[in-house]
Amino acid sequence: MRIGIVCYPSVGGSGIVATELAKELAGRGHEVHVVSSDIPFRLNAFLENIYFHQVDTPAYPLFKEPPYLLALANKLVELHRQVGLDVIHAHYAVPHATAAYLAREMIGPHGPRVVTTLHGTDITLMGSDPSFTEIITFSINRSDAVTAVSRSLRTDTCKNLPGVTTAIDVIPNFLDCALWQRTEVPGLRQRIAPHGEKIVAHMSNFRKVKRTEDVIRVFARIAHAMPAKLMMIGDGPEVNNCVDLVRELGLKEQVLFLGNQEQVVPLLSVTDLFMLPSDQESFGLAALEAMACGAPVIASETGGLPEVVVDGETGFLCPVGDVAGMASRAIELLTEPVMHREFSEAAVHRVQTNFCAARILPQYEELYQRVLGM
Repeated sequence: MRIGIVCYPSVGGSGIVATELAKELAGRGHEVHVVSSDIPFRLNAFLENIYFHQVDTPAYPLFKEPPYLLALANKLVELHRQVGLDVIHAHYAVPHATAAYLAREMIGPHGPRVVTTLHGTDITLMGSDPSFTEIITFSINRSDAVTAVSRSLRTDTCKNLPGVTTAIDVIPNFLDCALWQRTEVPGLRQRIAPHGEKIVAHMSNFRKVKRTEDVIRVFARIAHAMPAKLMMIGDGPEVNNCVDLVRELGLKEQVLFLGNQEQVVPLLSVTDLFMLPSDQESFGLAALEAMACGAPVIASETGGLPEVVVDGETGFLCPVGDVAGMASRAIELLTEPVMHREFSEAAVHRVQTNFCAARILPQYEELYQRVLGM
């Protein structure tokens, strides 16, 4: 099949999943065309069967904001006329599914089918904003198939957008389990924790919804109980506030701000505990990545996280904002070696059993075949 994948290029779950899907589909022999405003974060090397197409948005004085939606729709039409797309897979309802719908209408009845994957904030944030509810609902209903990355997100979609009438399939996020597994890098742990400290990690795009200051407040309690180091992986608008809080709490020597990292498997492989105390997660891809590398997870009991982290088995789930509870559970895990080993092994087993690409990719292929009537 010839598949167009439309996604954001930024560091975030939707862009990462879309890029990994492109790689996996290409590896299975499909011709994949990735369309975005810039090269996606993880599409960083030549791969056979993958082609990148950049959307250029002209800045005309007439428009207060560059008309990206229109430029994207136009690019999709051009691309279809060049290569003959079978499917346009839009990651995010607005603007990507909207642009895919416009492109399909311009192409005509024999054009590509539109598949839309909902990732989270397009529903939980934009979907609750009256400025967008009608266009999001329209774009979902005009898709030939729709998927959500968790049962929780499907429920939120039906709740926030009661006008949605199309069926929504749940296809979870996934990992290439040949790559996402514990990988020891000689000397790395010693460099991060030279005195045998426990290593705690958090990884995100540092938006408010991630509650990154809670990570630091929980870590402060951990560090009071035992020697520990915290790796803050990623970048975003909340980084400066986190740096200020670290300084205020006297943790400057114990917290490492590592910025965006392309290769995080080695870092997660030396992590003793991963923290994701978000307000909302429609899936929790970072938690899944940590679990694949053997790190138990302390996370908020919200959104799709309970579908990833099994409370009391691969980590612990606590109410949003429960700093004391998260710290207590974290200290328990970090001071009980047998429990920690059991949780670590269970985390790896859960990923390997339920979330490997080999298990999830056929679901997408079957979906494409269904909308194409194959």
